[in-house]
Amino acid sequence: MKNRILASLAGAILCLGPAAFAQHSVILATTTSTQDSGLLDVLVPMFQKQTGFQVKTIAVGSGQAIAMGRKGEADVLLVHSPEAEKAFMADGPGLNRRLVMHNDFVVLGPQADPAGLKAAPGAAAAFRKLAAGSFTFVSRADQSGTHAQEKKLWKGAGVDPAGRPWYLETGQGMGQTLNVASEKKAYTLSDRGTFLAMRKNLGLAIVSEGDASLANIYHVIEIDPAKFPKVNAAGGKAFAAFLVSAPAQEVIRTFGKDRFGSPLFFPDAGKKDN
Repeated sequence: MKNRILASLAGAILCLGPAAFAQHSVILATTTSTQDSGLLDVLVPMFQKQTGFQVKTIAVGSGQAIAMGRKGEADVLLVHSPEAEKAFMADGPGLNRRLVMHNDFVVLGPQADPAGLKAAPGAAAAFRKLAAGSFTFVSRADQSGTHAQEKKLWKGAGVDPAGRPWYLETGQGMGQTLNVASEKKAYTLSDRGTFLAMRKNLGLAIVSEGDASLANIYHVIEIDPAKFPKVNAAGGKAFAAFLVSAPAQEVIRTFGKDRFGSPLFFPDAGKKDN
């Protein structure tokens, strides 16, 4: 009798399982930089322990993450492509776009810097020197926030690199693209956090930094359940609130400092946004 009751209960749980799991599972679509840097390895377990939600992280470029949001395939986005984010919000699928943190982009190249970019007066000038000398540049070419920033820098430099023999496209995330650039002794653009996290295994150095055009800003965006009823609105809202909470912002403030001497990201919750 006892076995029959246990079997019945097990069957009921299995029947309810997918629905119950969906209610407690949060799909986070985010950029590869938050994953490759290791930041999510700290924040996600902290959130799960605090709330009971389980997070399924899908790390792609910001463009792909936003595309997932447009289809209701994610509950919350953590991305760094401000112009694409604003367009996404204007179109209606997003709720409560909030500032989370920032770091910056850096131009990387071989230690010897054969293009002489360290002497360039800014990022645009550095990109012009790359094109003028036909030095190999490796692009993510994946519609990510980093790729969007790279395209802006080429435009600012007055250069269209598409189709040039020295312009290589990986179609991959930041980690893979850094490895390709290192192997080919080439130049590339990276967020600082991912570079610092991977630096010991790369033959690359920072050759241009500090330009105002290299700012890298991250926002969290909830997906509107009125547009997509199957979205886990409670889970998305909880994760967004967690990212801008004092405990999470403190983690962001110190993350990477013990290993690299400086944090990989800087907390921005509550600050004035553009």
